[in-house]
Amino acid sequence: MKKEIQLLAISGSLREKSSNTTLMNAIIALAAEHVGFSVYSGLVELPHFNPDLDVEEGPAKVEELRKQLKEADGVLICTPEYGNGVPGSLKNALDWIVSSGEFVNKRVAVVTASPSPMGGDKANASLLLTLNMINAIIVDHGVVMIPHITLKMSKEGAITDEATKQQLLAMLASLEQPHSVE
Repeated sequence: MKKEIQLLAISGSLREKSSNTTLMNAIIALAAEHVGFSVYSGLVELPHFNPDLDVEEGPAKVEELRKQLKEADGVLICTPEYGNGVPGSLKNALDWIVSSGEFVNKRVAVVTASPSPMGGDKANASLLLTLNMINAIIVDHGVVMIPHITLKMSKEGAITDEATKQQLLAMLASLEQPHSVE
């Protein structure tokens, strides 16, 4: 029997009916049996990043995020694109992690989904710059951009586009591999 893998899923959207949060939940449903997911839902509660507050015992909400990241074998990020970039709440969360190192050698997959034909390409590129700077390991097949997301999912939240589903399954297979640092 394979070792249980624990992954943390983060949606970059604060919207209650976000297509990215719906997609994230659909991806979680596709995961293998030996994979457990936790969903981080504290983006809205994080204080604005301030280096003066980034001390040994910083804000409680920041410490909760760091703890969840430490406990995870890998991270799945699903995010929309706002104004040709990463949503501010997600970027704020990553800013809190720059100096503490929870993403160092952490296996990560990044999915951007948008109703536009570009699939959130600019948010995806920006997010990859930040993750690479904080030494996250972007897994094989771990960069996915999904254009026209509203045409690829049912109203109930199921992935209806077979090519998209196969792309996400390949991403999950890479993310689900046991952690090893070379």
